[in-house]
Amino acid sequence: MDKYKYIDAQLVGGNKDTGFTASQIYYLTHQISKLTSHLESHSEDYSSRRGLIKLLGKRKRLLIYLSDGDIALYAQIIKNLGIRGLKGR
Repeated sequence: MDKYKYIDAQLVGGNKDTGFTASQIYYLTHQISKLTSHLESHSEDYSSRRGLIKLLGKRKRLLIYLSDGDIALYAQIIKNLGIRGLKGR
């Protein structure tokens, strides 16, 4: 988990609370990028593709929850992680 210290310090202020919504979004984004690179070389791995779709849905729900509660933190996370924002939010 040492590779997550930098982003934890940025997003959470050094707090190692994995229950924090911003931390969960970061960890899901990391898993999504790993699965995406796996699927680039193994395009017919349908169970990994299904797992990727489930992770994308979970991250989307967390982003909706965060945007409803703290719009400033939501904007910071979108900017830091380089992901698209939600439509209409």
